[in-house]
Parts: sequence; C-alpha cells; structure tokens
Amino acid sequence: MMRLYRTVSCKESHLRVATDRFDELAAEVTRQRALLEAYIERDPGFRCSLVPVGLLAGAPEIAQRMHRAAALAGVGPMAAVAGAIAQMAAEAALNAGASEAIVENGGDIYLFSPEPVMVALYTGSAALGGRLAFLVTAEMMPLSICSSSGRMGHSVSLGDCDLATVVSADACLADAVATRAGNAVRCDADLEASARAVAAIAGVSGAVLVRGQRIALAGQLPRLVRNADPATRRKITRDRLCGPVP
Repeated sequence: MMRLYRTVSCKESHLRVATDRFDELAAEVTRQRALLEAYIERDPGFRCSLVPVGLLAGAPEIAQRMHRAAALAGVGPMAAVAGAIAQMAAEAALNAGASEAIVENGGDIYLFSPEPVMVALYTGSAALGGRLAFLVTAEMMPLSICSSSGRMGHSVSLGDCDLATVVSADACLADAVATRAGNAVRCDADLEASARAVAAIAGVSGAVLVRGQRIALAGQLPRLVRNADPATRRKITRDRLCGPVP
C-alpha cells in the first residue's frame, strides 16, 4: 500500500502523518496545543516538573491524559506530551471518518490502519542504526510505539540509552514510560531489568531498550524484522533544537 505522508507543524510540534482527513488532524494539533498552553499558564509547575504532579480544577483532557500517564510511569507530565498530541490528533481524524491515521511526532507514533505498517527503530550512531523494524499488523491496531533517547533529540533524559521504545495502546503512557525506561539505563547491566520493569506497568505491552551493541526485549511486541528502507534517516522528524540526525 502506497501512503501519502504529509507534515503538520505548529510551534515546536512537527508531525509526519498519513490520513485521508488531514485538515481535521492538523486542526486538532493546533487546538490541543492551545488548550495545553493555556493550562500551563495557570499551572507553570506542570511544565517543568520531572515527577508526577497534581492537576488544577478544570484541566483540559490533554492535561488529564498526561497526568494519568505520568502517575503510572513516575515521571513529569510533559514526558507524555508528544504521545498525547499524536493520539488525540489521530483520534480527531478517525472520528471525522478517516479510514487510516498514522501520526509520528518526534519518535512517538500512534497507528490505526486496515493495512500493515512497518515502523523502523532508529538507534542513531549505535551499532544497530536503523536496521530493525516492527511489523505492525492490522489486528494489533490502534497501537502506539513511543521512544526516548539519551543521545538523540532535545528532550530531557537522565540516562545513557541509545533507544528506549515502549509499545502500548495508549500513546500518553507509551511516551511517559519510554522516558522512565531511558532514565533507568546508565550502563549495559541495566538493560534487562529496566526492560522487564517497564513492561510490567499496567497498560504497557512491551519494551525494547538499546545501548551500543546490546539490546533487551520484554513483554508482548510486534514482530521484529529487518528494516530495508534506505530512506529511514530522511524520514525522521525533528525540530531546529535537535540538530542533524546522527
């Protein structure tokens, strides 16, 4: 199946999407960002905390979702923001009648499609590079595949992990737990235990952690296959703060 991918940009958000309801999806990105920014003006601690925080009365749904995911993962709520926007934008397209909605927001992905989707796992300059991918079949979706890294991107990571990827039906949860997993890996010896720990969190299907030449897998994951797409690096979305893809 040939998919047309387009870009949606709104301030720091740069998304790569495939859907037949593009306008509705793009409008939802703008709407959810505005709702979240207005809430953060009332509650600045929501934006900067690295641990779960409470919510003020009247918090919008996006803040509520991020709050719930952060509480389960044990991280700050902004660790779930990219996944939240990806899923809520996709849901808007699907609610408008889209047959497919695939949204990638800086390495955090929400998928719904009647056809299989190949998702590459990019580890930067680590030994595996972009050689592995998940094959996600239609019956697995909707599904989220979210990643964190201590070596790529500008998001805060307290660990030293090339790639921490988490799979869940909930993109907020997958995003927040990927941050927790990345934070927990400081050396190769941390990989196995960290992968098992995050895969055991309620709502998480599985996790893949990569550091150098080492990889740890835990839980229920889509089938790992060889990624043969030579354009993988070109397809990585990033903003101006991230610099070039390693």
